[in-house]
Amino acid sequence: MTIMDIAIHGSFLPQTDPEAALAFYRDLLGFEVRNDVGYDGMRWLTVGPPGQPVSIVLHPPAVDPGITDDERRVISEMMAKGTYAGILFSSDDLDGLFKHLQEAGAEIIQEPTDQPYGLRDGAVRDPSGNLIRIQQRV
Repeated sequence: MTIMDIAIHGSFLPQTDPEAALAFYRDLLGFEVRNDVGYDGMRWLTVGPPGQPVSIVLHPPAVDPGITDDERRVISEMMAKGTYAGILFSSDDLDGLFKHLQEAGAEIIQEPTDQPYGLRDGAVRDPSGNLIRIQQRV
């Protein structure tokens, strides 16, 4: 087998409020909305940074028909605590981005901090509780 050219096309994060998700990812972070699909009272949003091919699909949590009610309850509890899903971003201006997020009232989990492994990083939660770590090379 030969090595193939593989790229990350997208990722999935659950969202509990499509309008709050749009306010965070589109309005606060400046991502573009690439798709907005409703079905059976639910809504899937696809967003991504302008000029980059990678996308995030913000989906209703626990919609898989194979998931039990107990599993849905656990997922809801984990989302409420911010321990269910996360994603890692990078920025050339981490401190400026965190100032912008803080001024907008985002839930800051960790202020930007220099790490011993050569990165400066911080953490914030989106409106659904997803952990977003943001890094910058020092």
